[in-house]
Amino acid sequence: MRKSQRKFLIVADESPECRTALYFAARRAEATGARVCILAVIEPGDFNHWLGVAEASQREAMEAAETLLESLAEDAEAVTGERPDLLLREGKRREVLADVLEEDPMISILILGASPAKEGPGPLVSALARGKGLFAGRAVPVTIVPAELSKDEIDALV
Repeated sequence: MRKSQRKFLIVADESPECRTALYFAARRAEATGARVCILAVIEPGDFNHWLGVAEASQREAMEAAETLLESLAEDAEAVTGERPDLLLREGKRREVLADVLEEDPMISILILGASPAKEGPGPLVSALARGKGLFAGRAVPVTIVPAELSKDEIDALV
């Protein structure tokens, strides 16, 4: 067991910037004796009046989230040598994130990847930039990792 049980939280998605943020978190965790924690959120669907469609859609979303978590966990473990904590929750992303931060006092940093896309850096990073009260309860420091950073550049930072 490591000296510290501090955790660095990553919010999982399919974007390249998530992988960059994960690599940054894993390298920082390795260097500081912390753990990586990966959160995947399944957002509610709009199929309430079509029960069969809703169930199939929910099942597919759950399978996709589990596959994504496993892939990200393998990437993190390749860097840290330890399996990260994996969380799979249902709900609205910002609300679930606030709940997870409130529930786990060992989460010490939220690490987000910023998209280089014209549409903006991503919904969570945008919410932080606009000061939209991302955290309902316990606030934690946030590290925003530019998607353009290479692994070599991240290694030089850590």
